[in-house]
Amino acid sequence: MSIQRLVEIMDRLRDPNGGCPWDREQTLESIVPYTIEEVYEVADSIAQGDMGELCGELGDLLFQVVFYARIASEQGAFNFDDVVHGICEKMVNRHPHVFADAQVADAAEQSVVWEQLKAEERQQRATDGQVGQLDGVAHALPALLRASKLQKRAAKVGFDWPDRGAVLEKVREELAELEAELSLEQGDKRRIADEMGDLLFSCVNLSRHLGFDAESLLRAANGKFESRFSAMESRLLEEGYTLAAADLSVMDAAWDEIKRREGGV
Repeated sequence: MSIQRLVEIMDRLRDPNGGCPWDREQTLESIVPYTIEEVYEVADSIAQGDMGELCGELGDLLFQVVFYARIASEQGAFNFDDVVHGICEKMVNRHPHVFADAQVADAAEQSVVWEQLKAEERQQRATDGQVGQLDGVAHALPALLRASKLQKRAAKVGFDWPDRGAVLEKVREELAELEAELSLEQGDKRRIADEMGDLLFSCVNLSRHLGFDAESLLRAANGKFESRFSAMESRLLEEGYTLAAADLSVMDAAWDEIKRREGGV
């Protein structure tokens, strides 16, 4: 079955005569939250290693693309064919070593070329002829992901720490500044929030220097906490406790036991 079938289904859903009332009233803005949700569901199915679920979630995500294209077509902006044409042209242009006669030694060199081509594209799109190094990093990205992208962009022009040790020292510095604010009897919440943000930003930088994706690390940590908390809750129930009835010392003891069983930290 071709993509055209999905396009036809969307046309029917948006049809003013006989289409779906909910689908007809949607706008570009109203379906953004659904798209973000679908992206995370794709990521979750990959993390779970569930290929059947991944297939379904990718279909849901593809439906979102068709949905946007249909609404844009109704506004006279572009249609689905334009979307496909645009991404095909972009991929061909960004892979001259595949579709032309350019040469790259390895994936690392290709990454450099890729960023150079993206920078050239941003320059071409600029209306005033000036493009900042950080221009084009979407504000709607998750904060950890956006922080990492901003740092990578800055690093490409040499604005970066020389090694992981220097970044670790920066994390310690930011933690000390946060502790100093918290030690004040009349702590300024704005300053505390500012220092907490700096600490988080530095932690993202450290993750980048260590070769990790901060968003993935935090997602994994969330999953570990959730799993351990559920195991702790089950253990307490086996011992005749509820979470409401158990004090912190009882919960801590159960938590430590779960960690020992896992052999984790």
